[in-house]
Amino acid sequence: MISPNLFDQLHNYCKNFEDEFHLIPDERKTKLEELSQYISQKQKNNQPTRLNVICTHNSRRSHIGQLWLSAAGLFYGKNEIHTYSGGTEATAFNHRSVAALRRAGFEIVTSDSTVENPIYFATFGFSHSPLKMFSKKYDHAENPQSEFAAIMVCSDADEGCPVILGAENRFALTFDDPKHFDNTNLESEKYDERVRQIGREMFYVMKNVE
Repeated sequence: MISPNLFDQLHNYCKNFEDEFHLIPDERKTKLEELSQYISQKQKNNQPTRLNVICTHNSRRSHIGQLWLSAAGLFYGKNEIHTYSGGTEATAFNHRSVAALRRAGFEIVTSDSTVENPIYFATFGFSHSPLKMFSKKYDHAENPQSEFAAIMVCSDADEGCPVILGAENRFALTFDDPKHFDNTNLESEKYDERVRQIGREMFYVMKNVE
């Protein structure tokens, strides 16, 4: 698995993902492959692929999922992969998630981390423009309003939003929330664990795009 596109630290973090695919349960793989098929159809039709990753507060899992989908798309050379994230409400891109993603090799900066909802810029590859990241509702003006896939990464958002207006497809790929370990001695470990799991699964998705 060779990609000259990702930053060296991030590439080293990702290079063994395929060896970890066996850790994904078969039932889970079936759900992930449904997203792969959606992306494959877009790629075959030379259409932009818009993926909006959604959780309740747009603070942890949705931002992590957005970044990994972009990185995996670049790694596997997929074209026109556009990723977004949003919530059923806006809070802030949680600083613990930012720290865990930095430990994985993403470069994430902000001009002011003291404001209530900081704007971050995340980069991960030599040929990819920074992604602007901040907490927002899923239907925010900076997110697509039509012809996108909604990827629900938390059960509360999935159950609380039976309809995502404008979405042409919807995928429930829920992950446990690392916030349950905030301010405990397991905090960093659990955030790193969730970053690794989401990364592994988003790479599985892109690996299976035809």
